[in-house]
Parts: sequence; C-alpha cells; structure tokens
Amino acid sequence: MLKTFALFAVTAVAEIVGCYLPYLWLRQGKSAWLLLPAAASLALFAWLLSLHPTAAGRVYAAYGGVYIGAAILWLWIVDGIRPTGWDLLGSAVALAGMAIIMFAPRGA
Repeated sequence: MLKTFALFAVTAVAEIVGCYLPYLWLRQGKSAWLLLPAAASLALFAWLLSLHPTAAGRVYAAYGGVYIGAAILWLWIVDGIRPTGWDLLGSAVALAGMAIIMFAPRGA
C-alpha cells in the first residue's frame, strides 16, 4: 500500500514539473530550454503510470487523488501560498477516494 502511494507521489511530481516548466517559459519569460527537461519529466510521468499492475483506468482514477494532494503541496512549497482549510479538506476527500479505488477488495 505504501509502495503504491509512493509511486503515485513520484508520478505526480513528474507531471507537475513537466507542466510547471513550460508555465515558467510561457508566463514568466524564462528560457525555452526549460521545455527539454519538461518533456523528459512528462515522459517519466507516463512511464511511471505504466508501472502499476492494475487496469489503466483504475490507475488513472486513483492517481488523480494523489495528484490533487501533490498539487496542493506544490501550491504551498513552490508557489508560497498557504493552502486554505478547504484546499486541505478537498485533498483529504480526493485521497480517500484514491484509497477506496485502489485498495478495495476485488474478486479474481
């Protein structure tokens, strides 16, 4: 269970970095060279999602919950904006949804 969550967390960071670097280029006038590590980060993101042994749709649905939590942490750590109670509640609900999807008992 912890391994699955950790893999989702690393995957979320790869996706966020892959999207944040082009944002820096487009919105803050940073170097277009940022697009190279952004592309590599997005390729890593796609590869990491493929490492889960369950059905792709289930993985994508559950990953969304972890992504929301990671994005709120990014808001706080990188953007310097403290999450509101509503941000935290929404993240908790999304993470609970992820846990239900990934760890529910299933028949063979």
